[in-house]
Amino acid sequence: MDSDDESFEEHDSGNVSSGDDDFAMDVDINNPRDRGQETDEYPYDVLTTDEIVQHMVDCIKDVNSVVEIPATITRILLNYFKWDKEKLMERFYDGDQDKLFKDAHVINPFRKPSLALKPKIKKSRTEDCEICYSTFPPSGFRVKVNKLGQDPSKVEMEYIEGMMTGLECGHRFCTQCWQEYLTTKIVEEGLGQSIACAAHGCDILVDDVTVMRLVQDSRVRLKYQHLITNSFVECNRLLRWCPSADCTYAIKVQYVDPRPVVCKCNHVFCFECGENWHDPVQCRLLKKWIKKCDDDSETSNWIAANTKECPKCNVTIEKDGGCNHMVCKNQNCKHDFCWVCLGSWEPHGSSWYNCNRYDEDEARAARDAQERLRSTLARYLHYYNRYINHMQSLKFEHKLYAAVKEKMEEMQQHNMSWIEVQFLKKAVDILCQCRQTLMCTYVFAYYLKKNNQSQIFEENQKDLETATETLSEYLERDITSENLADIKQKVQDKYRYCEKRRKALLDHVHEGYEKDWWEYTN
Repeated sequence: MDSDDESFEEHDSGNVSSGDDDFAMDVDINNPRDRGQETDEYPYDVLTTDEIVQHMVDCIKDVNSVVEIPATITRILLNYFKWDKEKLMERFYDGDQDKLFKDAHVINPFRKPSLALKPKIKKSRTEDCEICYSTFPPSGFRVKVNKLGQDPSKVEMEYIEGMMTGLECGHRFCTQCWQEYLTTKIVEEGLGQSIACAAHGCDILVDDVTVMRLVQDSRVRLKYQHLITNSFVECNRLLRWCPSADCTYAIKVQYVDPRPVVCKCNHVFCFECGENWHDPVQCRLLKKWIKKCDDDSETSNWIAANTKECPKCNVTIEKDGGCNHMVCKNQNCKHDFCWVCLGSWEPHGSSWYNCNRYDEDEARAARDAQERLRSTLARYLHYYNRYINHMQSLKFEHKLYAAVKEKMEEMQQHNMSWIEVQFLKKAVDILCQCRQTLMCTYVFAYYLKKNNQSQIFEENQKDLETATETLSEYLERDITSENLADIKQKVQDKYRYCEKRRKALLDHVHEGYEKDWWEYTN
């Protein structure tokens, strides 16, 4: 921001060192740069918190170099346009500036405030705070009280800051009420960019300078700065926080694309959706899958397969006893019916009612409906179980890094060079890459409609899965100096084969995207 803006004068980056001490993090399992992938075609920068703040300041200065308005108002306007400078400029020069400032909840700085917005000062030259109802003297120059023995003819003036202050909207309250109001909004409600005037019904936003001038608690000021920084990243489509736990870095791109980006903490994720890099499945399908799993949506399939609905009020009922005489527990229904035929219970036992008679058409319809539900559930569980299995295996194989590091150190003590033992770490890297890819292939396969290309995909998936399991088995063996030569050759051959099969699978899926081979279920 410009020099008149002190809102980030004492910001704390809170960065965490990403040192190279952790063996497992030297080369990330999904690092596209290590795999020679297309990251060079997708430029991006990894920013620290300090660099994020500087980037925000630069954005504001870029706008202020064209539009001469206070920096704090510029920040509010940019935030309203999600930090799209071009869109802000376009709106600013479209001729309707009043509407622009109104929509962004700021007072137009090019218009003088109305007389109605000036503070209401009593004849006694005092103001009342409409929050605490206390009366305060206004600010201004006053005669400085003379010290004892000082020449009374030497009158000195001093400026006394009044206890009332406010925004450009004209609403003024005492300093203490403002402090309490802002502290509550920042600390308890977690608001930064969207703190409105304390006056009821006024939607004018409080600017940075006002917040930093009124809030004296350093912890609250720091919290406010972090909220502003966080909001800047979250509402800027060209920025995204690294989703890795406890990471304070953000990624800045030139354009949004579903591409892998690598943080300084070595976490690899998709910039467009923020999830772990999920090739070959697209963002929209992965999002749909995650929601399906998180919502436990397949519970409805279980209910449909194991329960029935009351034929009168349609309340779902689960049979928990042997008796087929059902009484709906809905207080407004209490319908008596037969669990078997769903008919009214009253005629059961009468000579003319045939609950026992088999109706082929009705039975077929009911059976088909239940079978469809069970089939749908079985299909979901097939893909879900394999997805979860690879996820769990990936977690276990992350632990291999510790065992491999220990084994590599042991080998080096037996006259083996550092380079000679790197095959173990390389193998674990590729194993984890394969697990991650296989996990995502089951999401892709769940939504994929069957055709000739889907069969080729499943064959590639099977080949990669078989090779991955073999590599995993090799790495879990107890490697000794006696079997080292044999194990090393097998591990190297297998991880090279895994790498080849993984590339073949991904290339085939990507070719399908380009040639529009893939069709999806709902």
